[in-house]
Formats: sequence, structure tokens, C-alpha cells
Amino acid sequence: MSNTSHRDLVRHRIDAISGRLSDDLIERMKADRAAGWVNPYRTDDASALRREARPSDEPSLWRPSFVRDVEKIIHTPAYNRYAGKTQVFSFRSNDDLSRRGIHVQLVSRVARDIGYALGLNCDLIEAIGLGHDLGHTPFGHAGERALNDVFHARTGRWFFHNVHSVRVLDVLYGRNLTLQTLDGVLTHNGEYEQRVFELSGLKDFATFDRTMASCYESGEVAIGTLRPMTLEGCVVRISDIIAYVGRDRQDAIAAGLLSEDAFDDGLGGSYNSWILSHASADIIEHSYGKDRIEMSPELFEEIRRAKAENYDKIYRSSGIEGERAEVLGRAFSLMYEHFLGDLKARDESSYIFRHHIRRIEQGLAHYGRRYAWEDDLDQTVVDYIASMSDGYFTELATKLFPEIRFPQRTYINEC
Repeated sequence: MSNTSHRDLVRHRIDAISGRLSDDLIERMKADRAAGWVNPYRTDDASALRREARPSDEPSLWRPSFVRDVEKIIHTPAYNRYAGKTQVFSFRSNDDLSRRGIHVQLVSRVARDIGYALGLNCDLIEAIGLGHDLGHTPFGHAGERALNDVFHARTGRWFFHNVHSVRVLDVLYGRNLTLQTLDGVLTHNGEYEQRVFELSGLKDFATFDRTMASCYESGEVAIGTLRPMTLEGCVVRISDIIAYVGRDRQDAIAAGLLSEDAFDDGLGGSYNSWILSHASADIIEHSYGKDRIEMSPELFEEIRRAKAENYDKIYRSSGIEGERAEVLGRAFSLMYEHFLGDLKARDESSYIFRHHIRRIEQGLAHYGRRYAWEDDLDQTVVDYIASMSDGYFTELATKLFPEIRFPQRTYINEC
């Protein structure tokens, strides 16, 4: 099939996906709202479950349970570091390219739009959306793979950013978040697309903790079976894909790596606007009033196609995977071994003590908890490296290992 014929076929398929709600659904939604309809499948604040019954966490009229979760998340140091972590393009000198911070806001915004239309709990959606990537490494998924490689080689366990996001909130910062928020963070992983999202039936922390343990022990086998316990978590999960698949194309074009006509749909950077409107409308149309979140077969196939195209033309070719993966992998390995040695030697002058352990201990002391860093030195090293911003990682790696050569960012090129 020629390129022109293939593009025509792709455009024909996406043109068939509506970007607006049907008249019948609009009338139904208007009638439901006029009658004071409440979605029977939404997650009520009264159902919120926390590990500890802290008086300070009691909900109020103006700060219900999931609003408190949102506030707990945005006040963590890890949330502040979003601004310094790559979404895709780590070594591009363009301040307009997306960082992790804008990504989580976009996910939250897309998910809230869908959730509002479906009558779901938008505060829970916001908490999951803003917290879902707190455990991400520097340098995006390339950094995640590099850290997993060395961690797994040493321990046989697996590192995944969604699992670590839960650890950041639940263990390292002791925020006592609700089970519903932590579950949504764990199960958000946008690398696993589905057409229909059904609930897991999870009801308690004991089962949740066993699921977490299985992710460390079994890796992809366990990760690939994760399902959210709430419809709100399901909405965030699909919104994660919606938020990045078009935005990453815009960034690739803005970085000068690809042209506007590089993609099979022919929409270039405007694909972002297309997917935001059409996917949202399609999901609302097919999910309203149901006990699951679903999309049309046509949208599902388009999301799979667009994501596969992104991997082929952006992530494996234009992102860090195609440029500096070997250098990055070497840097992660050297940093890991260096700080593991410092922990074994109890060298309290090391950066891992000064910039990580002491700060975590200080924060946990506020809740009467402690950081059991000595119980698992490998995990402590992972906690530290995963917490780093891109800039902190490169500066520290260069300081400790001068032989490592990261590309220089140049913002202004003189002719």
C-alpha cells in the first residue's frame, strides 16, 4: 500500500470518530441533572479509607477526604521536582517542551473533564492525576529502564514508576493518603491500553499491599494485570494516554526532530487537539451511567495506532532512547554502585545522607515515623536516584564521574 493510500485510510478511520456527544445523550444528561441525578458508581468521600485514623486527616465540609489528598500531594518535595523531570526530550534546549509537571496537570485536566460529565468524584480524579508520576525517575522512561536494569540485576526485583509513586507517598513521605488515591496511582500505567476498564473489586489495604509486593517480585506479569478499584482511577488511566500521545507529537515538532507531515494521520501537531476532543467525547458517550469506563472499538484502534506510531517515530528514534541511552545507562549504574558503597561504609558525608536520608527522616519525624533505610540498602539507593531531577542527576554524575559526557544544552546558537 502506498503512503498516500495508507494516509487516506487512516484519515478515513479517524474522521469517522465523532468529536461531539450525540443529541440523545445530551438530552439525557440535561434531564438527569435537572432531576438531581447522582451517579451510583461514583466514589463518595464517605467511603475514603486511610491506613491511620489521624485526627488531622478528618474530613470537613470545606476539605473533604480527597481534597485533603490533593493538598497532601502538592505539598510533597517530590511534587516540586516534577518541574525538573523530563517528559520525553531530556537534552533539548527549549523551555517550551513538556516537563513532567505539565504532563500530570494535563492528565488531571482531561480526566476531570471526562469525570465531570460522567458524574464522578473529580477531587479523587485530581488527586490520582497529580500524584500518578511522583515516583518517576529523571529522564523519563529511559531513566526508568536504566534504574530497573541495575536494580533487577542486583536484587531480582523490578522497578516501575507507578509502584514507586505509591512508595513515595505512602512510605517516604508518610502522607496517609486514601486507599482509593493510592490504588489509582498504582494502576494508572498508560503503557497498557484497554478498550473496556472494569473494576478490580479491591476493598482493603492488606490486599493492596500484597499487590504492591507482587509488582516488585513479578514485574510485567503483575503490572499487566492491574485494574483500578474506582471508575475515577479508570478515567485517569485512559486520560494518561490521551494527554501524552498528542502532546509528545507537538514537542517532537517544536524540537525540530520531526516535520508537521511526519505522521500518518496528516494532522501534525494539531493531532493533540483532535485526540483531546474526540477521545473525551467518545469515552463519555460509551461510559455514561455504566459501571465501567469504555470507548468505541474505533477509538481504541486509533489510540493503539497513534501510540505505536509515537514509539516508532519519537520514543525510539528522537527521544533519549535514540540518542544517549548507553551513556545514561552507564551513569545510572555508576551512581547506583557509588551510593550503595557509601551506605555500606556509613559515610555520612555522602550526598545520599545529606540530600536524601536526613531530609526524609526529618519529614517522617513529623508523623512519628522513621525511614528504615538500613533494612534494604538497594531500595534506599533506588529511593534516592528516582527522586533526582534531570539537572541534579547530570550535575552530580559529572562531579563524581568526570569521564561521563552528557550533551551540553545550548539555548542560543550564534551564526
